[in-house]
Amino acid sequence: MDQKGYRRGSFQSSTSDEDMLEIAGASLDFSMADDDPPLDREMGGFSSYNGGGMNGTSTMMDFLEEPLPGVGTYEDFNTIDWVREKSRDRDRHREITSRSKESTWALIHSVSDAFSGWLLMLLIGLLAGSLAGLIDISAHWMTDLKEGVCLAGFWFNHEHCCWKSNTTFTDRDKCPEWKSWSQLILGHGEGAFAYILNYFMYVIWALLFSLLAVLLVKGFAPYACGSGIPEIKTILSGFIIRGYLGKWTLIIKTITLVLAVSSGLSLGKEGPLVHVACCCGNILCHLFTKYRKNEAKRREVLSAAAAAGVSVAFGAPIGGVLFSLEEVSYYFPLKTLWRSFFAALVAAFTLRSINPFGNSRLVLFYVEFHMPWHLLELVPFILLGIFGGLWGAFFIRSNIAWCRRRKTTKLGKYPVLEVFVVTAITAILAFPNEYTRMSTSELISELFNDCGILDSSKLCEYVNDFNSTKGDDLPDRAAGPGVYTAMWQLALALIMKVFITIFTFGMKVPSGLFIPSMAVGAIAGRLLGVAVEQLAYYHHDWAIFSGWCSQGADCITPGLYAMVGAAACLGGVTRMTVSLVVIMFELTGGLEYIVPLMAAAMTSKWVADAIGREGIYDAHIRLNGYPFLEAKEEFSHKTLAMDVMRPRRNDPPLTVITQDSMTVEDVETIISETTYSGYPVVVSRESQRLVGFVLRRDLIISVENARKKQDGIVSTSIIYFTDHSPPLPPSSPSMLKLRSILDLSPFTVTDQTPMEIVVDIFRKLGLRQCLVTHNGKLLGIITKKDVLKHIAQLANQDPDSILFN
Repeated sequence: MDQKGYRRGSFQSSTSDEDMLEIAGASLDFSMADDDPPLDREMGGFSSYNGGGMNGTSTMMDFLEEPLPGVGTYEDFNTIDWVREKSRDRDRHREITSRSKESTWALIHSVSDAFSGWLLMLLIGLLAGSLAGLIDISAHWMTDLKEGVCLAGFWFNHEHCCWKSNTTFTDRDKCPEWKSWSQLILGHGEGAFAYILNYFMYVIWALLFSLLAVLLVKGFAPYACGSGIPEIKTILSGFIIRGYLGKWTLIIKTITLVLAVSSGLSLGKEGPLVHVACCCGNILCHLFTKYRKNEAKRREVLSAAAAAGVSVAFGAPIGGVLFSLEEVSYYFPLKTLWRSFFAALVAAFTLRSINPFGNSRLVLFYVEFHMPWHLLELVPFILLGIFGGLWGAFFIRSNIAWCRRRKTTKLGKYPVLEVFVVTAITAILAFPNEYTRMSTSELISELFNDCGILDSSKLCEYVNDFNSTKGDDLPDRAAGPGVYTAMWQLALALIMKVFITIFTFGMKVPSGLFIPSMAVGAIAGRLLGVAVEQLAYYHHDWAIFSGWCSQGADCITPGLYAMVGAAACLGGVTRMTVSLVVIMFELTGGLEYIVPLMAAAMTSKWVADAIGREGIYDAHIRLNGYPFLEAKEEFSHKTLAMDVMRPRRNDPPLTVITQDSMTVEDVETIISETTYSGYPVVVSRESQRLVGFVLRRDLIISVENARKKQDGIVSTSIIYFTDHSPPLPPSSPSMLKLRSILDLSPFTVTDQTPMEIVVDIFRKLGLRQCLVTHNGKLLGIITKKDVLKHIAQLANQDPDSILFN
């Protein structure tokens, strides 16, 4: 893409949420011929710079002492310089520490600066927990609204409506205060016409909720769609997507998440809750200068916010911290670990105080199992792990193929129509089956449940023989007709969930993947659990059961199989291991089930990795072309830095700026004719001895500011980056000193450095670019984009799929 130049004007960073940027599903076209997107789109003022002279006021600017506004900041869709950001924070900290010894006020400032991080974590935890409680309560009410309304108060959901009713325990769902739509409109709830009316109202409400969600996303905050985790991973690796964590995104994501979940689509709220928590973290960062002005420090806060998001999503504070560490964070120092733990704790405590489900639990599907498992049960648990891995690999391939089709065909131009069609199909297929009609969280809760004496669910309709009941534990019993009916319905629900989730994830509504994946695994696990239970009941004399499962004993827990299956499928899709196991045992409160969960999680990861190395989030990062350098993958090729650097053979020579011999006009010409994000500074064009590196953005702002405010700066003024001005004739115009914006320690490697080491340096130091030298002379440059393109090329992928800088 050719650079159209730039003009003088006030610098404005684009932070608008209103640009319809298709992030998670349709089209994202920021492919650049060079390193950087052109500035005419990203900086409001600079679109055609003519370079003419302009005399400013007589005030002399000391560029060394006063940093200019905008210098040291970054453009949209650029990568931050981790080394520079961390260095700036160390300098700031040293200055505060040295000043704290001078006065009491400075000491108070030093203490408040040290405490500000903990205060910020407290605020993030409180806000994330409050929003999660609001989302849970609203989604529960609106989900029930599709089936009926409470006469005692329309704001009550079905369960809360029946709390004060005098109905018996078995009829607790049929209280007179709750009326289905057919009872409300026709006066009765029985018969074919009543069924059709309820069916019609269910579909209408589902379509209304989903259409409202997609229209709000499209109209106000396009970044609010999808789960948000792939983009948050990319942002935490150092990439800047302005507005992605802004206030409009937070407001619209919170509202549309409730609508999307309530519509009955095959999606969850857990992934989007991480995005919501990160939005809270980003917005609250603006209250503290330390985090507002430093992009690396802000990313430490976002890592902690992601932990708080998972904490409120699953009621699992420790699992949230481990999820942030294992899955989303790029840079996770020990200090961030402690703060993440504190934020997750506060968020979970806030949600517990709100008590959204009225059962003193943080999630709808909290369960407790008391029966031990037997060693031989590891065989079905590992089978569930294999199923989870196969499902995960199948889902990732199918979903990525569908999302790629959405991006490359006309389908991506009609997001509202797509949501309408998928919702209509989902609602029409879901209503006849009670297990797909209920919300996915309620389904998982039902599947995890261990049948007790008072359970009236179809899954618990066993043939009772109470003579053999010992205490509260029910023995393994023969399945009744209700169980067999439930098995058929669950098998149909499994087929529907497997396929409909492929088309749902990635649509232009907030959509999480945790709950649908867990539902698929829980259904498969429950089916297998009931099968093993009946096998043990009818064939307790077989050798495999004789030692531990005698007649009349309670030895098989189908709910445990559902839990293990849920973990296996979630692991197969996301490739989580440690954090997944911890989240699952925090959900169940059962430490004795860690080994089955570990066996299933590891098996699913091995099986899924054997088919395809990428988890769903990494696959979406690659699909959207985000510049994410995966830290987990090995670079095993024998290439050198000279093979990757630019300029290549037959390319024009590297664009450089000399330290003390170029005029303002020369620099403006270089800026207008190229789109690079920065330029090496050398002693002279002949020697090519490296002095430092200067960023394009800093150069534009400094030259622009000098033209306006520094007396005597004209097109023929010399720009110099040295300590002392070069000798010039007395009649020469004023010179412009820009040493303060020069990076005097750019990272350099020699042309013979193996790319294995270069890639490692980029990963571990978070570099934007690296200069290549030979015998001290500048040869070329390697940017993060060059590294990503090189890796893609070696993996036989399209190198042009890396769209961003």
